[in-house]
Amino acid sequence: MPDLTVPPTPPTPPVLLSALLAREDLGLRQIAGPSDPDVAIHWAHTSEMPDPYPYLLGGELLLTAGVHITDAAGSGTYFDDYVARIVEAGGVALGFGVAPVHDTVPRALVAACDHYDLPLLEVPPPTPFSRVARAVWQLMAQARLAELRRVTEAQQSLAAAASRPDPVPSVLRQLAQRVSGRAVLYGPDGTEIAAAGRGAGTTGTPGVEAREALAKLARVVRPPATATSSSTSPTSATDTVLGIHLAAYALGTGQGFVLGVAAPQRAPGDHTIASVAAVLLSLLTGEHQSRTGADRSSALVRLLLGAPPEDVASLLGGDRWVVVHAAPDAGADRAPDPVAASALGAALGSTLIDQTPEVVRVLLPADREPAPQPGWTLGVSAPVTPDDWSAADTQAARALARARATRTPLAGHGSAGRAGLDGLVPHDEAEAHARALLAPLAAHPALTETLRTWLSLHGSWDRTAVALAVHRNTVRQRIARCAALLEADLDDPDVRMELWFGLRHLRAVAGE
Repeated sequence: MPDLTVPPTPPTPPVLLSALLAREDLGLRQIAGPSDPDVAIHWAHTSEMPDPYPYLLGGELLLTAGVHITDAAGSGTYFDDYVARIVEAGGVALGFGVAPVHDTVPRALVAACDHYDLPLLEVPPPTPFSRVARAVWQLMAQARLAELRRVTEAQQSLAAAASRPDPVPSVLRQLAQRVSGRAVLYGPDGTEIAAAGRGAGTTGTPGVEAREALAKLARVVRPPATATSSSTSPTSATDTVLGIHLAAYALGTGQGFVLGVAAPQRAPGDHTIASVAAVLLSLLTGEHQSRTGADRSSALVRLLLGAPPEDVASLLGGDRWVVVHAAPDAGADRAPDPVAASALGAALGSTLIDQTPEVVRVLLPADREPAPQPGWTLGVSAPVTPDDWSAADTQAARALARARATRTPLAGHGSAGRAGLDGLVPHDEAEAHARALLAPLAAHPALTETLRTWLSLHGSWDRTAVALAVHRNTVRQRIARCAALLEADLDDPDVRMELWFGLRHLRAVAGE
């Protein structure tokens, strides 16, 4: 049965018995049991109990000075029973301390260890058990550090592979290399989409039976066809067939893709490495399956080749859109952080993000109503069709300036199409009157924009200065210049109202 309870993090690597015997400062000597260099020690434990079974977890080097051995022990089955209990509890080796209780290792203990294939180490008098235990922990710490370095290097190489032009084959090749085996990507129907590593595409290692077993394991973890999921956390299962270690990871796209891994050995960090590869492949296959990446690329190419925006909007997922301009709350002096910008887009529900040195711009389907976002100040345009994207961009910029000036987390552009007094005036007549009224400012765009912003902020010098990122005295000078050129009293509310209507009509004519 496959193991469905693989630990999510790499365990601490065990210590090889051969590495412990190689420590000259310990002076340990194996005097019984098999000379297997692959015997792994997970920890050291000292016990003088005649039956150590209740105190062992498995994988121990059990250390004893033989205090529990009586004078009559050698004439019966004491040593056979003692060693049998150690083996039954999962102990992997026995260390016997020579002195102060015994001058030599009892021969009956040597014979029992040989009989039960339990390695027996002689611990010389100058070596205390604490030093042996410390050596085990030191070797484990070294192995742990080496394994963490290996996992870190593998993660970096997998991330680099995912950014290459052929990301899926590159990730599989890198994974197969890191686990010294074979990596396979299975499609929703169970067929091999891509494979890399030893035996990939051949009948060689890991062999036909192991390959069939890996495909079967992939079916175990593949979710039902009706399951849906947006998670990128893979579920996994492991098995061993003919000495080949197998693992399968259901990719978290909800589309039925599975990553299979086969390797002749399984190091402690291999599961973590494969899990990283599974997460990357989840993102890659999810992008491929949903075609969002391909559609965005197609939309961009069509726009560059001259297609009207309304013709490519369907590829991006909507007919009406809003543009959001966002700036960090820290102010205009701090450029938006790329990671934070991506997170902002995800929070708003769009991957159509443009980061500039000043703001982050997000193109958002109109059915996803923007909400205030912690750490950001937002300006939102009115809903528009794709042919008005440019005008919506200007609206969002002005809304952001207004939000900054009023210190509000989100400001939106005024609702288009709302009935008002200006709608009672025929459009052509309103346009002609607006052009004549504001003609003295036509050659001064900065004055026009300052007047519009000043009027929208109810004549506030400070807020207008913040919105335009200029000094308040500059605002005063520009407004005074506007009053002079227009020959108008800007303190008169009727004059302000007429100018505001005029500015709105000119903005509509300009497509803003």
